[in-house]
Amino acid sequence: MKKANLLLLLLLLFVLGGCSKTKQQDEKTENATTLTTSKLDIIADNLQAPWSIQKSGDVFYLSERPGNIVKIEDGRVERQHVELSKELSTASEAGLLGFVLAPDFLESKRAYAYYTYVDDSKQFNRIITLMLLDNKWKEESLLVDRINSGTYHHGGRLKIGPDGKLYATVGDATEPMLAQNLSTLEGKILRLHLDGTIPDDNPFPNSYVYSFGHRNPQGLTWTSDGKMYASEHGNSANDEINIIQKGQNYGWPIIEGSEEQQGMVAPIVTSEYNTTWAPSGMDNNEEKLYVAALRGTAILEFTIETLEKRELVSGLGRIRDLYVDNQFLYFISNNTDGRGNPLINDDKLYRIPLEN
Repeated sequence: MKKANLLLLLLLLFVLGGCSKTKQQDEKTENATTLTTSKLDIIADNLQAPWSIQKSGDVFYLSERPGNIVKIEDGRVERQHVELSKELSTASEAGLLGFVLAPDFLESKRAYAYYTYVDDSKQFNRIITLMLLDNKWKEESLLVDRINSGTYHHGGRLKIGPDGKLYATVGDATEPMLAQNLSTLEGKILRLHLDGTIPDDNPFPNSYVYSFGHRNPQGLTWTSDGKMYASEHGNSANDEINIIQKGQNYGWPIIEGSEEQQGMVAPIVTSEYNTTWAPSGMDNNEEKLYVAALRGTAILEFTIETLEKRELVSGLGRIRDLYVDNQFLYFISNNTDGRGNPLINDDKLYRIPLEN
C-alpha cells in the first residue's frame, strides 16, 4: 500500500512539474509579444519584401527585392523605380538586396546596391552605384560583377565600415567548397574602396576577399571599439555570430557551429544543432548586438560581455533588417518574401524604443 501511495505521489509531482514548466514557457512567449504590442510604432506598411534599411536625417530609404527603393518621409510613402542595366532576377532569395547610402548622399545623391540578375539563363550578383535623379534611381557604375549566385545563398548585405570602405557579404552560391577557394568571391566577406578598386591593405594581394569560409552571411555591424561582427546562416541550424578578423577562415563547410579546427575561427555564439535563427541584418547599441531573425521570427539581443541572449521582439513574423538610431530600433518584417505568413498590410517598417 505504501509503495502504491509513493508511486501516486511521484506521478502527481511529475504532472504538477510539467504544468509549471509549460506555464513558464507560455509566460516567456507572452512577455516577448507584449513588448512588441505595447511599445510598437508602425512607420510604414504594404512594403514588398523589403531587404535593407537606410536613413538620411529623418528620411528612410528601403530596398525591396522586386526592384524598388521606398522613400518614407513625414509619414508619406513613395515607391521609387530603380532602372538597372541587367534583368533583375525574381528567383527565390534573389533580387535587389543590399543598399547603402553614400556618406555624401545629400550632395552626391549616390548609393550602393547589390542585386541578382539573369544573363544567358544563369544568375549572378553584382555590386553597383545608383544615382537618384527626379525621384528615380538609375544604375550608374559597376563595381564588382559576375558573382555566382546559384539557386540560393546570395549573401547580399552592404555596409560602409568605420574605415570608409564598402563591405559586402557573399553567400556560397550553394557550392560549399567555393567558400574555401580564395580565387573566387563566393562564401566571402568582401572589402573595396567606394570606387570599386581593391584596397592595398586587404589581406590577399589583388583580391576583394577580406574573410572566407562563410556559408551565407547576411548581417554586418561594427561596435565602438572597432570590432566587426557578422551574422551567418548555418546548414539548417548552427547559425552563427562571428567576430570578423582580416584574412581569417571561418570554416565552412569543413566546420560549422561550435566545431573547432586549427587555422579556423569558431563563432562566438551559435544556435547549435536543434535551433534555427536564420539571422539577417545586424546593428548594435550600448554594448548589445541586435540581430534580425527570419526563421526565428524575432529580434535577438545579445549582451556583448556575457553573450547572454534574449528575444527583444517576437510575434511579428520574419524579420529581415534592423537599424539603430537615437535610442530607437527600427526593423522591417519580411513576411511577403514567399516564405512567411503575411499579416494584414504586411510588410511593415516598425519602431521600438531601446531601454538600457
